[in-house]
Amino acid sequence: MQVSSLQHVIFERIQQMGPLSFADYMRMALYEPGYGYYVTGEAKMGWEGDYYTSTDIADFFAHCMGRQLKKMWKQLGQPVRLGVLEQGAGRGDLARQIHDWANAHEPALAAALDYRRTDIKTGQDALVTTDDTFAPTIILSNELVDAFPVHVVEKQGDTLYEVAVTIVNGRLAEMLVEPDNTTLSDYLDGFKVPWRTFADGWRAEINLDALTWMERTSQLLLGPNLKRRRHGFILVIDYGDIARKLYSNERHHGTLSCYYKHQLTDRPLVRPGEQDITAHVNFTALMQTARQQGLRLHSLTTQRQWLLDNGINEELELIRQRDFSAIDTDRASNQGQTALLQWYNLRQRVSALTDPMGMGNFKVLIMKR
Repeated sequence: MQVSSLQHVIFERIQQMGPLSFADYMRMALYEPGYGYYVTGEAKMGWEGDYYTSTDIADFFAHCMGRQLKKMWKQLGQPVRLGVLEQGAGRGDLARQIHDWANAHEPALAAALDYRRTDIKTGQDALVTTDDTFAPTIILSNELVDAFPVHVVEKQGDTLYEVAVTIVNGRLAEMLVEPDNTTLSDYLDGFKVPWRTFADGWRAEINLDALTWMERTSQLLLGPNLKRRRHGFILVIDYGDIARKLYSNERHHGTLSCYYKHQLTDRPLVRPGEQDITAHVNFTALMQTARQQGLRLHSLTTQRQWLLDNGINEELELIRQRDFSAIDTDRASNQGQTALLQWYNLRQRVSALTDPMGMGNFKVLIMKR
């Protein structure tokens, strides 16, 4: 078997320190300096990468985000400067599309907009680090939290074991270890997950890094002055659910997924550093952590409903009336047939963004102060 450079590093780490928790393995596979999936090479998203995001499908997503920012700007009293921080911005497509939309349709918002980006490539610390003069009043992320390393647990009998990664016959392999503390079981118990009643073999993912991230992001939004907390919003879009639905007996195998060249796989120990590894987000945990920092819930909805609330259908209809009138007036001509095909393509892109069985079921969480 050919061993990649990162596999060699992982093998050495296991040989020196013993089996790795799955969270430590996932952290190496995604973020190991010089080797990890997110920290080497070009961005892996897009049609030529391993997966695509909402901004790859159509500009409609960014336009809806622009309208959302406008609503928030108004609720904040239309300040002269609106500081927006996008975390995990990747190639910067969302920022560029928002700026283009605002310049064309909302010049007052465009003039106020101070939009900054951070990327996960430089590590989680950079996601919440900005220069001292920048005070964001809106912090947003799109498909970020699912990329944080997760612990994987498995229930056997009355014990919640942790999945670890070891070496068997020259290959990376799983093994179950009994945790030396109750952190993981306490996490599930804290959300009243009745895991002890579930069938043996039940698995789930626990994202402890998400708690740290939400805590630090909330603190960044609120500012350092405890007596004069800033007002603003945190907006998180990702796939996942509330704890009660995420950690259920019916979801027996958990949600861990891998993406390689747009193919979904369930083999995270294969090709470390060459494929994406993700798990669904526990939105109850994000809400709870933000509340502990002094924020309150503004809304939790699906991406489908959020897009509808922010005018995606109205924009689609305006485009049809403006650019595709030949469909109604001259459908039989070559021009009319071309317009019809282009219209179908555009409408299909909106359907992909709002599909309740796909991206439309992503969750959109907004916390505020």
